[in-house]
Amino acid sequence: MRILLAEPRGFCAGVVRAIEIVERALALHGAPVYVRHEIVHNRHVVEDLRAKGAVFVHELSEVPPGALTIFSAHGVARAVEKDAAERGLDVLDATCPLVTKVHVEGRRYAREGRAVILIGHDGHPEVEGTLGQIDGEIHLVADVADVAALPIDPARKVAYVTQTTLSVDDTKEVIEAIKARFLDVVGPGTRDICYATQNRQTAVRDLASECDVVLVVGAANSSNSSRLREIAEECGARAFLIADAGALTAAMVRGARTVGITAGASAPERLVEEVIATLKALGAAEVAALPGITEDVTFRLPTRLQAAAE
Repeated sequence: MRILLAEPRGFCAGVVRAIEIVERALALHGAPVYVRHEIVHNRHVVEDLRAKGAVFVHELSEVPPGALTIFSAHGVARAVEKDAAERGLDVLDATCPLVTKVHVEGRRYAREGRAVILIGHDGHPEVEGTLGQIDGEIHLVADVADVAALPIDPARKVAYVTQTTLSVDDTKEVIEAIKARFLDVVGPGTRDICYATQNRQTAVRDLASECDVVLVVGAANSSNSSRLREIAEECGARAFLIADAGALTAAMVRGARTVGITAGASAPERLVEEVIATLKALGAAEVAALPGITEDVTFRLPTRLQAAAE
């Protein structure tokens, strides 16, 4: 059995920034630091930060008045920001800058008097935050059928924005359907597609073409990880989404000559290393990496944490 690794895989710049915000806040202020929802969608990351003193809460009502509170990388609605201010919470915002960019563009389109169409998955934290950041008329669509069912006059001026963790391929048909139905449409095109999402999907397509089985390391509630598994399967490989090495079974890779491994944008590299070790115990004798895109994107930390680190 041979192991082939996708490049790139794992942490993106937004996830690195979010985790670093929590870690630096703990170093600067000490425990506890409160975090609204999972900082990123990965249980191992959450447990590591919890062990260092982070307290994860579902609602701000669980946070003591005035306490240091961090918003997750997915972003939050304005109502959450208002609630935090009214409770006197000391807030650090770990929202991914690419998500913030979508919020800014959506509000600009709304101010222009356009109906805003958000392409994304209902219930995803990023989508809930974006819906709550844009004033005016806004509609959520996930597919072409949703576009056809929109209660908007075709003559109405519209604009679209997208959930950042959808790729160019994921949004292409929906954007085409919007442009076909409405007479006056504006949107950011592919500029707001997360570079990490697109790069990891491109890499997993290349990986699946050379593998019998593809293992995607990531959480079940991670949108980008689930999509990586779907793409690998669409490309003809047997594909499994596993949280960690403990979820890997011999049956998954039985008969495979080449096993590919990739990881979602919120999965730490140590989980990949543990999966490799398990595969070696099952008989894998060679590990190689496919050539891929080199990512050099970084995002600045909040000013107060930059100063604390200097």
